[in-house]
Amino acid sequence: MKLDNVMIEEKNPSLGLLPGFGSFYARKPGYGILNLLLWPASILWDPISGHQGSEAINYELTKHYLKKQQESAIAALDDKLMTKELDSSEYVQEKNKIEQKYSY
Repeated sequence: MKLDNVMIEEKNPSLGLLPGFGSFYARKPGYGILNLLLWPASILWDPISGHQGSEAINYELTKHYLKKQQESAIAALDDKLMTKELDSSEYVQEKNKIEQKYSY
């Protein structure tokens, strides 16, 4: 998926349709075992929990990716300041732009 020029590889929420598998897929193996034991009743809630878990994982991965991108951009900006390609006022302006770009 690409959103605002950010390419993120997502977990597919629809893969949690099998009993118990939604919880395993969402990195909650304890719930997965419980849902397998409670099958067939667990088919009422496990796909939903798998979908919600996938969305939560996607959100956290996206935040992590954007944080790394921001750190990289600021490091490049720091290098420009150290080599005197930028003065301190330009540095502050550019850093503010970067922080606004990656605010979430």
